[in-house]
Amino acid sequence: MKLTLEEKKILEGKQGPVKAKILKTLVEFGDVFGAEKLVKITHDGHLVTSFGIGLIKPLFRIMDEIINAGIKSSVKFTVDPRPIDYSNVKCNLLNKLVFSKIMYSQQKRYEEQLKKIGLRDENSFTCTCYQDEVGNQPKYGDILSWAESSAVVYANSVLGARCNRNSGMLDLFGCIIGKVPYFGLLTNEGRKADWIIEVKTTKKPLPQILGSAIGLKVMEDVPYVIGLDKFLGKELNDETKSYLKDFGAACASNGAVGLYHIDKLTPEAKKLGKKLIKENAKKYVIDDKELERIYKSYPILWKDKDSKPQLCFIGCPHLSYSQLVEWSKNIVNGLKENNRKRVAVRTILTTSPQIKEKFTQTQEYKDFMKTGAKVSCICPLMYTNNPIAGKKPIITCSNKLRTYSSSRYYKDEDLLKIVCGKEVR
Repeated sequence: MKLTLEEKKILEGKQGPVKAKILKTLVEFGDVFGAEKLVKITHDGHLVTSFGIGLIKPLFRIMDEIINAGIKSSVKFTVDPRPIDYSNVKCNLLNKLVFSKIMYSQQKRYEEQLKKIGLRDENSFTCTCYQDEVGNQPKYGDILSWAESSAVVYANSVLGARCNRNSGMLDLFGCIIGKVPYFGLLTNEGRKADWIIEVKTTKKPLPQILGSAIGLKVMEDVPYVIGLDKFLGKELNDETKSYLKDFGAACASNGAVGLYHIDKLTPEAKKLGKKLIKENAKKYVIDDKELERIYKSYPILWKDKDSKPQLCFIGCPHLSYSQLVEWSKNIVNGLKENNRKRVAVRTILTTSPQIKEKFTQTQEYKDFMKTGAKVSCICPLMYTNNPIAGKKPIITCSNKLRTYSSSRYYKDEDLLKIVCGKEVR
């Protein structure tokens, strides 16, 4: 990798041994992937590591090293959601002990470390930092140092920013140095499509299942999707962006997609069209039959497959404002249709702190809270990814949560029926 004079001086320890180690890590990471140089980041950061798991002691030690050296991030950053919310996602005594004393025993300490290094503010915990209400929204062409997979794929695809799928800590190191290795999805060549995906469904496909199908097929490659614009239109309005948020999260979790192009819709596809497709691109056709095959392939990981669900999470990634309002209305109306006043399953809608605050000012919120369901800013994935909570029969309409936990996936309409007291087979 070619380094500037300033970068070489940092490596030589001219700005201290800790900063030298941080830059050395970035350089060695870039060398592995053939990066030719470091490039400047042009927007605020977003970190994937938001949880104070007691076992990851090296994380807290490194954070203390950075703080003791007087080093701060060159940009402010937001972070993924907190793993606990005892007010809205109640735990029994055993669960609480596991969370507070074992699983997330270092949560308070870690959040203090984040504040000292560059956390934007107390409400900067969400996986959808790019939402208008949150405000960490990069522009077309911005270079980022992010790691959260669903945020990276959204920024790359829907916003046209440029970011590789970094790992935890590398996102922070890039923010501290203010630069990241130049390779992969930061380059024009790396953003070209390896796959042509032809959507030939008879109706608008569910984003969670369509994204799952594509992720499972292309893995880490870049897909160019043709035929989806006839269902989504050619403008990135709020409804379409919410759809692509969930679609991208499924692509990124069921595979390792960091960028997709939607013909006639996403910014690079609108600008460059099929010039983005490589000459030797493979092809994958998705019709109704293929989507149903993918859906039926999902395993049920509950110990007792006939158990009644005890908990329902909706919002992984966090819900947009329009999704939050829509789900709340659907639950209220669904209960009325079933002559019920309260949800049949303990139900949690998750969203960012800013969107939750906006929602609490509405009549929809007041009506929704009468149903017994809750709104939380928790990370449902981190809540369920442990031996105690993971044993519960949990249901969701998130393909990401299904993939990373034992939660059982249901299509939106079926999940709503279950929440409102109807039996679904």
